[in-house]
Parts: sequence; structure tokens; C-alpha cells
Amino acid sequence: MKKVLFYKKIQENKFNGLLRSLYGKGEVSLSAQKERYMGSIDSFGLHFPDREDVRMFSASGRTEIGGNHTDHQRGVVLGAAVNLDIIAVVSFHEDGIVRVKSEGFGRVEIPLCDLSPREEDSGSSLIIKGILKRFEEKGVAVKGFDMYCTSDVISGGGISSSAAFETLVSTVVDCGYNGGGSTPLEIAKIGKFAENVYFGKTCGMLDQTITSFGGVVSVDFKDSENPRVEKIEFDFSGVGYAICITDTGASHENLTAEYDAIVGEMCAVAAFFGCDVLGEVDEDVFYESIPKLRERFSERAILRAMHFFGETRRATEEAETLKCGDVVRFLNLVRESGDSSAFLLQNLYSTNRPEKQEIPLAIALGKKLLGDCGAVRVHGGGFAGTIQAFVPENKLCEYVKLMESVFGKGSCHRVAVRPCGGVEIKD
Repeated sequence: MKKVLFYKKIQENKFNGLLRSLYGKGEVSLSAQKERYMGSIDSFGLHFPDREDVRMFSASGRTEIGGNHTDHQRGVVLGAAVNLDIIAVVSFHEDGIVRVKSEGFGRVEIPLCDLSPREEDSGSSLIIKGILKRFEEKGVAVKGFDMYCTSDVISGGGISSSAAFETLVSTVVDCGYNGGGSTPLEIAKIGKFAENVYFGKTCGMLDQTITSFGGVVSVDFKDSENPRVEKIEFDFSGVGYAICITDTGASHENLTAEYDAIVGEMCAVAAFFGCDVLGEVDEDVFYESIPKLRERFSERAILRAMHFFGETRRATEEAETLKCGDVVRFLNLVRESGDSSAFLLQNLYSTNRPEKQEIPLAIALGKKLLGDCGAVRVHGGGFAGTIQAFVPENKLCEYVKLMESVFGKGSCHRVAVRPCGGVEIKD
């Protein structure tokens, strides 16, 4: 579609139905998104002035609702795609090159004749190369495209901007050159391949799975390469609750050792039973063996294993409460999850700088305000970053005001569940 025609269709409300499903039904949000989309078309024109025919795509961030640090032990996670996303304006061509310009970053140019990773490649370049290589291995012939993208996904905020970008690029390639034939699970696997093989990050497939499926999803990682995914129809706003993510402003730098310690200690306990991960260990046998475990492992390692068993069970039960609409039980489980992360998993602050406790402060303030009418917990990997809260609508303004008075204006984000994963914007 010509840029001028796309622009006109946005102005004429041709995409309003899809935009409302992606971002919410409010007229203020709809108007802001229409301006954002038209601005992206303008920016694309500035960076790629010779391209007239364009298509538009979107991929969302995600929130973890339950299952803190269970995926890497083949447990269960409850998560949801959210209405913070990356959008892209794309022009497909046959120039044998992929050019990507992300707002706020330099332009990436990748010749399709050479997709090998190089030392000088940036992180985004490696991710794009990995995605293109995986499609090539699947027999998809990519000929080239130019892409401009802009994001409102909180970077470093536990919303997974990296998985959103991977899902976006994979959706662009799949729709442009594979007829949109890949399943959400295949899209997730392609993103994981790019991160593992090209970017060099040892990660699972949690974030990519949630961003590619969309909606509220329960993910069982018993088979880590082919997780069982169940979509759950639930509208938090429909029962009078808002989901809030607050960025406490704490730095994620130098936390790799903290994250690795969680995985390492859990796997070490599993190895005691001859297993690779805790998901393979019988829970009753684990508890019976605690006296012997203390002879080999620290109490922290044992407590973290206890967290895994309780948390993966809670994530399963949380999914069941949403399916039957039991909000009271759901909130109780969220509070239990938060307590388990604090006291058993112990990922609210770094042991290297125990005086910096932004997350415990944010949680304590949230609990004081909400009491039993809401729920607050650490969000994502922990040690720094964000907290998540389920806030009654009648306390939302007060909650946001409180969080932003402490952590700064714009630090508290209300998010809503987005029903779909990576999509092309069509009328």
C-alpha cells in the first residue's frame, strides 16, 4: 500500500477496530496511537525516501503474572502480552539487503549473501541475522526489506523489549516471505535461536512464547523445546482491576552473577537427585531429603528449590482461578508468590549492594496502600527493576501518585492484556 494511502486510511479510521483490540478502547489511547502510527510513516519516509509501498507490523512486550524463575527448571509460568509494543513500517524489495532503523539507534544494514555473525555486529544486528538465518534454514527465501521501528516497551523494565523485537522481525519476515505460515511456537523458537546462537545469550523461550502467542497464557515447560501453551480468556479491567508495572529505577548492571546463582543453585540441588533440573525431581522426595541436602548445600540453595516447587504449583493454580473467575483466590496466590520470591527465592535486592533496596521499598509501599484489596510482587528476574501490582480501579490514581512521588514521574505504567502476538496492521 502506498504511504499516502496508508496515512489516509489511518485518518479515516479504517484501522480503529484493530487498534482498539491492541491498545484498549479509550478514545485518548486510540487518538495517541493513530498519531504514533502516522508519525512512524513520516519517519520511515525520512530514512527511506525512495520507498513508496509500505506495510505495518506490531509486536508486544509481556508481563510475568506467576511462575517467578520457574521456566529454566521446566516448571509452569503464567504470563500475558501487554499493550506496550514495537511498531514497524516496512517496504519489501529484491535488493538482497535488509536495512533496519530503530528510533534512537543507528541504522543496521545486512547483506543477505552473508549472514555469519561478526565481532563488529551490534546486538540488534546479531538478532536480525539470526532470525534471517533460521528462516533461510527453513527454506524461506528472503529477498530484502527496509524497516523503520519505534517502541514504547520499557527497556530493562522486565517487559522484554528484546523478545518483542525478535517477534516483530520474525513476523515481518514470515508475513513478507512465508505467507504468514509460521505458528506462534515456531516464531518463538526462531527468536530463541537468534538469542542463543547469534547473540550468545543463554536463555529459555519464556519471553518469546508469551510475545508470540499473545493474550494470557499458561506455559508448561516440562518439554522445554515444545512447551504446552494454553491461552486463557480473562479481562482484568472487566473485573475492576488494573495491572501496574512500576520501574524503580535501579540499575541492572553487574547482576549476571545473581541470576546465574539462582539457576546454578537450583540445578545443583537437582543434580543431587540425578536430575538436570528441579522439574524432574519428586517434590516429596526433595522434602524428605532436606537433612542430607544441608550436608552438601547452603540453606539458600534449599530455600530456592522450595520456591520452585511452590511457585510452579501456584502458577498452575493461578491459571485455574482465572479460568473460573475467582479473583479473590487469584490475588491471594499473587501475594503468596510475592512472599515466596522475597523469603525463599531472595531476588528483591543484590547481595553485592544490600543498602540499595528499591524493590522492597516499592513493594512495602504498595502493600501498605492496597492491603488485602490488591496484590504486589517483584516482576521478572528481580534484584533490580520493576514490581507488578493488581490495583482496584478505585485506588488506581492514588497508587500511581504514590509510586511516582517516590520513583519519579512516568515510573508507574498501567498496562492491559493484548489479545494477540505479532501482527500485521490491516483494515
